[in-house]
Amino acid sequence: MNYKHLHYFLQVAETGSVAAASRQLHLTPQTISGQIQLLADRLGGPLFEKVGRRLELTDTGHLALGYAREIFSLGAELEAAVRERTLKGRTLEFRVGVADAVPKSIAYHLVEPALKVAQPVRIVCREWRLDRLLSELAMHTLDLVIADAPVPHSVSVKAFSHHLGGSAIGVFAAPSLLAAGEPPFPACLDGAPLLMPGEDTAVGKRLRAWFESQGLGPRVVAEFDDSALAQEFGRQGVGYLLAPAVLADEIQSRLQVRCVGTIDEVREDFYAISVERRITHPCVLAITRSARAELFHTLQGGRGARAAARRAGEAGA
Repeated sequence: MNYKHLHYFLQVAETGSVAAASRQLHLTPQTISGQIQLLADRLGGPLFEKVGRRLELTDTGHLALGYAREIFSLGAELEAAVRERTLKGRTLEFRVGVADAVPKSIAYHLVEPALKVAQPVRIVCREWRLDRLLSELAMHTLDLVIADAPVPHSVSVKAFSHHLGGSAIGVFAAPSLLAAGEPPFPACLDGAPLLMPGEDTAVGKRLRAWFESQGLGPRVVAEFDDSALAQEFGRQGVGYLLAPAVLADEIQSRLQVRCVGTIDEVREDFYAISVERRITHPCVLAITRSARAELFHTLQGGRGARAAARRAGEAGA
């Protein structure tokens, strides 16, 4: 069996069309169609059937897809195991994708431990939408994807979500927003200018539901998919900033804002997504161990933000 043909078949099955697979593989649709036909001839039956404008898997195609995913998953594990054994002392290229919904500061703290493994490491970091990154992971052009949600059920990529930890949501304000005699948190947010995560983000949906449950109507002045841009708006006092409470001390120091409270009922969770069920890649091991033992361990559940808010209140008293 020609495994290149199997790889082309997998990409068409994952992306849903020859055209989409051709863009990802940088090959012509005619080339991909011809190679898949050779695979079908080898297996003794058609792998796809055309239904309207879409390609759907035949029974043989579904069977082949299961085996293809398993084959390439095992191949990635083999590559990682051999790389760990043979590249000691040589520079290891670590290819990581970061979903655009993940705050930049969190992404840095998660990825940075990869630089501390025994051998020299060169990090290649890509930022994109989660579905695009998972497609790259399936093609083994990425070693890891860091996201704010596990692999969606709607995505037909065989990958494993490793929970790294989570944080409550801290609410931060520039000094210009804080008026004397304002209501206590969270009542101070009712009618206040607010910088919200994008409505398509996992945490953005949970925050909107929380505000509604509390009967609070903040005035959303801007929505952001890019957390770094949201933080700059927060630093300038455009509105109250929402960010992971686990980074409260860092955010207050860097942006010169104050943590006014913590939304403990809303958590933002983070995941390392890989094709490995059992993690063996040294950089991924370093990331998961550091996240669980350090970043999300001591400040789990927003305790750091509450302490920071208390210290800020005492300093202003």
